[in-house]
Amino acid sequence: MPQPALLIRLRPQGPWRYGPDDGGHDRVDTLYRSDRVYSALTLAMSQLGYLPEWLDQNAHDPGIALSSLFPFLVDSLLATPPSSLWPPPTSLLTTPSPTFLAKIRWRDARFVPLSLIDSLLTGQPILADQWLLDPESGCLLRRDRPSASPFRAAVRVGAPVDRISRRGGEAHSAACVEFEPGSGLWAVARFRDSNVESIWGGRLEAAFRLLADSGFGGGRTKGWGRAHPPEFQRGSWPGLLLPKTGRLERDNPANGGTTSLYWLLSLYSPAASDTVDWSAGDYRLTVRSGRTESATQAGSLKKSVRMVEEGCVLAAATEPVGAAVDVAPEGFAHPVYRSGFALPVRLPVIEPRLEEMPAEVEVEVKAEEPVLAPESELYYEI
Repeated sequence: MPQPALLIRLRPQGPWRYGPDDGGHDRVDTLYRSDRVYSALTLAMSQLGYLPEWLDQNAHDPGIALSSLFPFLVDSLLATPPSSLWPPPTSLLTTPSPTFLAKIRWRDARFVPLSLIDSLLTGQPILADQWLLDPESGCLLRRDRPSASPFRAAVRVGAPVDRISRRGGEAHSAACVEFEPGSGLWAVARFRDSNVESIWGGRLEAAFRLLADSGFGGGRTKGWGRAHPPEFQRGSWPGLLLPKTGRLERDNPANGGTTSLYWLLSLYSPAASDTVDWSAGDYRLTVRSGRTESATQAGSLKKSVRMVEEGCVLAAATEPVGAAVDVAPEGFAHPVYRSGFALPVRLPVIEPRLEEMPAEVEVEVKAEEPVLAPESELYYEI
């Protein structure tokens, strides 16, 4: 049965800051990651009076899976592409001039339009000369829609001013992310079933509206991290983001016990019950840390934890679920959870068509005998 999903678009009103875990003021992170989204929503749920229910729902039994915040430009949503399928295979690339293929730095693209990823996952041809890499943001953009970088890193300089004496203090600087008009950030929440959506769909929208007013990330006292009223769109998973892949998923559901490949749209911490084959797949680890934001004891250093990054591809017999890890400092008054719940997309298995097989492959057909499909190329090569 399709799972309900909620797409959230945030259009920033000014700069945002989501700095590195070490707290360096001269750098920003590549994106606003899913563990930060979970943390921000937890604080918002506390203000809205839903904290106990929110923790009961998501601390151990993930009824809601959240993606990281990825960029968008106008009507084009972008995301970190599946690492095992990127750069795209040359067999899917078409172009009037073969020399053009060498001019596109596919490997340097950090964010790729979901429409292109949808075609990639379903084995559709890709017109290579239609795309252009923006070196400043790492976004792959349409060549026929020229525009500035959807976002860029910048440094803002400020100084405190005493309101009585009107004397200025020592100047300080901080890196931030600035967005072009028409661009912003998007995330998606997948609900386990319609019952969870009926309870938490409206509450989740209220939490995002609150955060848009109060701000995401650092520099909120300066007005950073704010956004216009969020835009919401409901649908089913994964068709809300990937219509072609969603149709394949509906027609070819996962078979229990069969190893499949899963593309992550979130950070991931494995749960004890997950069936990930760590000898396969294509994945990278990142270390996450930070400081607590609690009325009990703010600013304490959290425990560090290794997590699998967005865009990685995991091989597993069942869909990875993930876990929320308690990263509270020793002797802290209450648990502090870092969300490692997975938001995966199962990669469809594209069976090769006979006309696409190499010339040297021959299929012998004998009368009154079944024709066996070739066993090679049934799964994407990792």
